[in-house]
Amino acid sequence: MPVILTRALPHPIVQEELKLLEQVSERLAARAARGDDNRNAASERRIRGELERIREVMRSGEEDKDRSSLLEQWHHQSALLEQLRSSRVSLPVNPEVPYFGHLRLREEGREWDLCLGRTSCVEGGLRIVDWRDAPIAKLFYSYRQGEDYDEEIAGREREGEVVTRRMVAIESGELRRIQAPEGDFSGTPDAPDQWIHRELVAPRLAGGEAAALRAHDTDQTDARLGGGGPTGRSADRHLPEITGLIDPEQYQLISRPSAGFLIVRGTAGSGKTTVALHRVAFLAYDNPRIDGPETLVVMFSQALQKYVSHVLPSLGLHNVEPHTYRSWERSLRARHFPRLPGKERDDTPGIVTRAKLHPLMGAALTRHIEHTPGRENADQAVEDWASVLTNRDLLLEIRDELGNDPFSNNEIDRIVEWSRKHVGTVHDFLAGEDANAELDAEDDALLLRAWQLRVGPLRAKGRGALRFRHIVLDEVQDFSPIEVQVLLGCLDPNGSITLAGDTQQHVVENSGFTSWADFMEHLGVDGQEVETLKINYRSSAQISKFAFDVLGDLREDDERPPSSRQGPPVEMFRFTDTGACVFFLAEALHALADTEPMATIALITPSQEISAQYYAALARSEIPRLRLVREYDFSFKAGIEITELEPVKGLEFDYVIILDANAVHMPNTPRARRGLHVAATRAIHQLWVISTDKPSPILPE
Repeated sequence: MPVILTRALPHPIVQEELKLLEQVSERLAARAARGDDNRNAASERRIRGELERIREVMRSGEEDKDRSSLLEQWHHQSALLEQLRSSRVSLPVNPEVPYFGHLRLREEGREWDLCLGRTSCVEGGLRIVDWRDAPIAKLFYSYRQGEDYDEEIAGREREGEVVTRRMVAIESGELRRIQAPEGDFSGTPDAPDQWIHRELVAPRLAGGEAAALRAHDTDQTDARLGGGGPTGRSADRHLPEITGLIDPEQYQLISRPSAGFLIVRGTAGSGKTTVALHRVAFLAYDNPRIDGPETLVVMFSQALQKYVSHVLPSLGLHNVEPHTYRSWERSLRARHFPRLPGKERDDTPGIVTRAKLHPLMGAALTRHIEHTPGRENADQAVEDWASVLTNRDLLLEIRDELGNDPFSNNEIDRIVEWSRKHVGTVHDFLAGEDANAELDAEDDALLLRAWQLRVGPLRAKGRGALRFRHIVLDEVQDFSPIEVQVLLGCLDPNGSITLAGDTQQHVVENSGFTSWADFMEHLGVDGQEVETLKINYRSSAQISKFAFDVLGDLREDDERPPSSRQGPPVEMFRFTDTGACVFFLAEALHALADTEPMATIALITPSQEISAQYYAALARSEIPRLRLVREYDFSFKAGIEITELEPVKGLEFDYVIILDANAVHMPNTPRARRGLHVAATRAIHQLWVISTDKPSPILPE
């Protein structure tokens, strides 16, 4: 039962923190009244003067018996000067939220208080340091209350004890909450004089170790495609041989006849990728040539491509090599158009990128080649590409036929104007006049499609026609129709193709995908049936509900897809400062590393910059197996990986923590809703969502 305290009979901890905040507030107010929030010249002169005095005393040889004391004074004043100078380049201390952490340290029999906040101020009795770069802040994140420390800080060896270590919540200059090993103390808004003391029960990540499927675990017992956990504890994070776990609906799709289309739509975690890969294994059983270069497996990202490369051998497929679409089409474009620039642009306007991926451009390319005689060679295909990009009348004509006004007249003008400059640099390059010409990534698909329409089938390395007996395209909702048309142009007339995707996980805004019906129409394959997988085998029911609610009116189904398992509730936390969030995370992750060393955890942030910030902060807390993912380089092993949304598509982790789910990073837009949906459904067992500012409006109530 919680204990209700009053100001008349406060707990000593509450009394201490109220007194500390009062002192800090008074000193900040006095400092502001003097007008020296960011102008510390007088303090710096005083410190420099004291350093000069100590230097002269040491040089003179006087007071030799107190030399150790003089050195101590020198180090102390030097540290103050360093903190003072660093604080100049940061904002003044915010009196509304001056600090979030409180340390009391004991060194050589002397105790002193240190506060951690967003900026440093060490003068006039204030000791507030920036948690991000003050060396002494390491003590807050690396030691617990009652522990001894021995650390080199700012070039000086320091020994002592952490007497007090508390996290506090201050809002509008008022103390709202204290979290300490002795308990959780919270004020009551309706009764400011009352404080509630509860036993400190920190939120925990627990119970999900090794819930994800792994490639080398073969002793699954109570699961279906991720429905439960393996009994072993392999550190490898890949799929096992799980053919015995296929459910009837999935088996029906896997065992479809070998020719034609199979379009699999499914909610996140329903087994779309698993069905697509098992279908390759099923077809290879009757036709061994399927297990070879005549099968093309195309993934959305490098991370998923790496993941699948470990999955295929566990399914008995040793000669099928998965590719990302980007690497596959880039190598083909270089093979068919070796004279074109090899460099890739990174400054193309978004409207041009969207146009090149939109069905408008594919239809215009087809119309132009049908009505324009020309030679059947690479040079003519390049001219076709250039002509379509710069033909304003043709683009307007196709736009009006497509309807829905995908581009305004003004936007078409901008696209054509930019494309004329772009095409001009390519022509100069081919004439030997511009060595710095570049192509857009989206040009590759357009050029390959122009080859198919003008010249014929794409060529294999041996110069014969490039034909595949089976093609798998995963995450199809993030590819444009023209990219898929290039793939279809490589399919053997008697071959088969499996397209797997979920429009609710559509995160590439410019891909041109709007709906399954429209997409199939643009591909020219009307009437194809879309098979739907409805059961979520990956995430718990609690996570599945959260992800379903996040979508709002973007949901494709009226009812939430059922999940095969239960789990802990989804928890959402809000902090006023990133430093407080790091403290909270460090505690939870250290505990999880101790109890579940084989667990995988993904910390998903809105950007690479934010990922780097959290990595640097958590690394100071000495959390084991902490990795910052760059270039899709996931380890697929136990540990904590910090990354962003796009790289985790298609992957899964025992635990997921979504960081900085703020209104700034996750506004109420379709892109943000789908992105949060994708991030949430990477979690198998437990999901936390954390905000360090105003929470995102798309978070469920």
